[in-house]
Parts: sequence; structure tokens; C-alpha cells
Amino acid sequence: MSRAAIADAHAWAMPGLKGQGKGERALCSWDEDAITLAVAAARDCVRDNGRAKPTALTLASTTAPFADLLNAAIVASALDLPTSTSCNDASGSLRSGLSALAQALESTAEGDALLLAADRRSAKPASVQEFQFGAGAAALQVGTDASIANYLGRESLTNLFVDHFRATGEKHDYFWEERWIRDEGVSRAVPAAAKKLLAKIGKGSADVQWFGLAGAPGGSDKLVAKALGIAPERLLPDFAGTVGDCGTAHAPLQLIHALENAKPGDLILVAAFGQGCEVLAFEMGEGTHKPAMGLAKSIAARIPETAYLKMASFEGEIALDWGMRAETDVKAALTQHFRASDQINAFVGGQCKSCNTVQFPRLPNCVSCGASDSQTPFSLADQGGQIATWSADWLQFYLAPPLYVGLVQFDVGARLLMEIVEVGSAGLEVGTRLSMQFRVKARDAKRHYSRYFWKAAPVR
Repeated sequence: MSRAAIADAHAWAMPGLKGQGKGERALCSWDEDAITLAVAAARDCVRDNGRAKPTALTLASTTAPFADLLNAAIVASALDLPTSTSCNDASGSLRSGLSALAQALESTAEGDALLLAADRRSAKPASVQEFQFGAGAAALQVGTDASIANYLGRESLTNLFVDHFRATGEKHDYFWEERWIRDEGVSRAVPAAAKKLLAKIGKGSADVQWFGLAGAPGGSDKLVAKALGIAPERLLPDFAGTVGDCGTAHAPLQLIHALENAKPGDLILVAAFGQGCEVLAFEMGEGTHKPAMGLAKSIAARIPETAYLKMASFEGEIALDWGMRAETDVKAALTQHFRASDQINAFVGGQCKSCNTVQFPRLPNCVSCGASDSQTPFSLADQGGQIATWSADWLQFYLAPPLYVGLVQFDVGARLLMEIVEVGSAGLEVGTRLSMQFRVKARDAKRHYSRYFWKAAPVR
């Protein structure tokens, strides 16, 4: 979303916000949340990385959609992880992403752990936070193999310094004055913890090639770096002009940037501020594996947006009159959802043992040869495909009109009528290559429950 478009929308009442209208910030569509963001990041992290499936999964988020339902379990189900996978939610502070990463790295449990941090941050219209906040997710798979990066240790500091807060049940954060946060909070806590960690691992400030700070007011990283004696050119990007502040995901995203760009032997120091701070140190290894998309390519593949009212609608800040077609009940049948969870959550269809035909959904009989009880599970989540036919529907109720629907021809032979998202200004045409994305299928406004399923998106 263009920040200039946000400033223009509020210029009639808040002309002073024009100075905030520089760069862009990431926003979520109506069918995205912390869970779908986490799934997207996790799939890019674990796909073709040559490692065994993780045995533990932690989702760190301060904006997870459910307060009393294990959000990490939904992510694990979408990733088709075994039911033996240990799942956990972490929250309570913007530093929880980095804290959960440290806990995963220090765990003595066998097998790899998958750390996910994701936030879809909401802010009051015309607030400074509306310009500063973003949405994003980070995924890191950790284990005993230190070929990519070696974890050197961490230093934690905890105090009741309240820079901002959001009460249970409230939608927006309340912030205190930035200068006080920077001078009395960040400038005292982070340098002290960082110096202690460097001393612990036998390193000095001159050894730090990459330093990042998340969860603090803009410009705090420069002040902390100066206090530590770290050269300005060694600061990690703060993503302020491209993505915005992604909450729990921000410090892990900075670490990922370092992992994508550092050289073997480089010392990486990443900190997250929040009721004290968390500081982690890593030494870059010789490993070369990088995900298919990664951070840089994900940012480059953005879809530009300038319609402020669209963002306000997606965030629930305005309630449009969608007409009678919107008056539907989308109550989820939890019993059927459980029975077909692998098909709904993990997008697992079937392949016929008699003729090898792949189909979705799995049915008692093959759609090709008619063989009975011949289906073996076959995942379509990572299968490519293309558009065979498509249409744009402006009549049916849809929260981001038009509703794009098309017949997807999968490379493995399956054909399925699917919703198509992330179309952008390029539009669609027969033959457009598609990838599968885990999204919110419907939101039950009466019972406050979201159902998830898979949608197709053009490959960018």
C-alpha cells in the first residue's frame, strides 16, 4: 500500500500526516491473517531444503486469530506435518518471535524445530502507526546442523517498561511518547544486553558485521549502534520504506536478511525490544541453501495498491453495505471438517492405484477408470498448474470484488474449479501459471470462526 495514498485519504482532516507518506507498507487482503502468513513463510522454508520434517513447531504472534484454539495446530495441519509434531503458540510481546527462536535453538529435544513468527498489525485510521505498521511472517528451521549459521548465544533483559500495550479484546495498540521510549527504554536496555552478550561469547563490537534492532521507534537502531561502536554501514535494513513494522516477525526477518547476504564467518547480532530486550548472536557458516523465494524475492514480488478504502475495508475499519447477497450464514461443520482435515487443510487429494489418475477430492471411485476404493493420498499443495478457463464475477458477494474463479489444470493431471487471488493489474489469461496458497475461505461473523482452504494465485 502506498503511504502517499494513506496520507491523501486523511489530508482533509490531518494535513500534517503528509510527511508520513513516503514509501510503502505491506497489508493483508481480507483472506489473510497471521496463520496464512505463517503457512506461506513455512512452505518456502521447508520446501526442498533437504532436511527431515520438523518435530516441533512454534508460532509467535501478537495478532493470532484465536485466543483459545491452538493456532500453531492449524499451521501444522496445513503443512501436513505428522500428528506427533509438538505445537506451541507464543505471544505477549513483540520480542516473542526472537525469544521463541532462542528457545527452539536451545531445546534438547530430538529433531528439527520450525520457528514461525507472523503478525497482521492493525492501527487506528489517521494514526502514525497506520503508516508504520506492516504485515509479514518469517520462518526458520533449526537443528544441530550449523552449516548455514551457528547459534552463539543470547542475552535477555526483562523489566516492566511499558512503551505500548493492547488490552485483551481490544483491536488497537496504545503508544506512549517516542522520545521517552527511545531515551529511557531502548538506549538503556539494548546496549547493556548487547555488550553483555558480546563479552559472553568473547567478541567485541568491531567483530559485528550485521546488527539489527526491532520493536523500537524508528532510528533507534542507529542510536544503539553508535552506543556500541558498530559502524552505520553494518546495520540491517529496518524495512520501514518497503514493508513496515511486522511485529513479532520483524527481528526474524532481519536475521533472514543477514542469512541471505552474509559471508562465512560473519558475526550477526539481532535484538528485539519489548519489556526489556532479547539479543541473539550467530556466526555465518559455509552452507548455501536458500529457499525458492526468500525475503528479497518476496518483497520484489509485491502487488502495488493505492486504494486506501480497500485497506480500510480489509482491516474492518469501515463496514460496506454489500447488499442482500451478503446475508448468508457460513457456520462451519466442525465434525466434517475434522473427518476431512487432510483434504481441507493440507490439500491432499487422491491418486488411483489402478490408472494413476490424480483427483480432488478423494472419492470412493476413481473419476477416470471407476475403480472402487483405489485412492491413495496425493498432495496438491506444492503442485503447479495453469488456468484452463476463468471468469470474473461482479454479482456474487465477495469481500474483494471481482471474484475470480477458474478451472485449474494441474501438471499432474488433476482438474479443479478454484478461487483465484492476487490477480493484480496484469490480469489473467488461459495458460497463466498458478501456485497454491493457503487462505481464509470464509469468516463466520456470528460465531467468530474462520475456515481455511486453498486458493490459486498467479506465479510472480
